[in-house]
Amino acid sequence: MGQKDRDLYGYVADRLAKAEAGAPEAFYDLGLLYSTGHGVDKDYVQAHKWFNLAAIRGLRRAAVDRCEVAQDMTRFDIAEAQRQAREWINTH
Repeated sequence: MGQKDRDLYGYVADRLAKAEAGAPEAFYDLGLLYSTGHGVDKDYVQAHKWFNLAAIRGLRRAAVDRCEVAQDMTRFDIAEAQRQAREWINTH
């Protein structure tokens, strides 16, 4: 693993830790990472979930990005992302 990979891994780990603490910016950043596949596997369900959590906490740009990601998702994928967001809220 090269330095760039270690740095990216550290960034993803940091964003996850801050998300655990409830930081809206971390939710948004995770949405970006999952929507682009930067440092993680591209996963629109996860991206939608994280954007949704950021939007709920007041980040307007997250709502815009959530809508953009949703254009490439099935309604079943969107429902799953919403279910995961509700689960996150209920457990954190």
